[in-house]
Amino acid sequence: MRFCVLIPARLASTRLPGKPLADIAGLPMVVRVARRAAESAAERVVVAADSNSIVDACRAHGVEAVLTRSDHPTGSDRLAQACELLRLADDEIVVNVQGDEPLIDPALVDAVARLLELRSEASISTAAHPITDVADFASPNVVKVVVDAQGLAMYFSRAPIPWWRDGFANGVRALPPSPALRHVGIYAYRARFVRAFPHLTPAAIEVTEALEQLRAMWHGHRIAVHVAVRAPGPGVDTPQDLERVRALFEQHGR
Repeated sequence: MRFCVLIPARLASTRLPGKPLADIAGLPMVVRVARRAAESAAERVVVAADSNSIVDACRAHGVEAVLTRSDHPTGSDRLAQACELLRLADDEIVVNVQGDEPLIDPALVDAVARLLELRSEASISTAAHPITDVADFASPNVVKVVVDAQGLAMYFSRAPIPWWRDGFANGVRALPPSPALRHVGIYAYRARFVRAFPHLTPAAIEVTEALEQLRAMWHGHRIAVHVAVRAPGPGVDTPQDLERVRALFEQHGR
């Protein structure tokens, strides 16, 4: 299996400005992410940055980085430009690891890449894990996915799906018999799809849910889902998340 990891990194962040360069146990967060990703079977790990400060920080720590435009509307657009800058072959598998996941499991990176390699009918592969908490199931901040018998995504939503007709008559107080899985924001694609995706017409349902993967499904692309046994380590969206991750690194000495 041959694949590369691309890590989009944007300096601006509403909730945590300068997030990619936030210090975690002596290293910028984006460097931490790249080093974790490099523990996978990836042949190459590259940060796709929107500023020279990120590129410089990566290169100072031996991490490959390319400078992309600062005005890309989404991470997918940034990845598309990175594929061009790196001259990736159309059939090369690209795993998109988010730049705010310093605890990403290298085995999960491998699993998502392997799944796409095996599922030729799918344009994308991603990951999910079982939901065990009612609050997570009901939260719009937790993205859910329902899969079919072949392990392909049927729908992604921020809503509690499937809706338990009889059990939710008095509100969402318990998990339904077959709750959706919790989606994990890691994706694998073939480079040709990464290049094509920004040119697909946005779907109304994508805008409604604020979930970019629904655009691919609306256009008929299939998404294979790897079901992990457990949840990945926490990502970093807020200052509180950053302190939590810093404490974990201090605790485990890495």
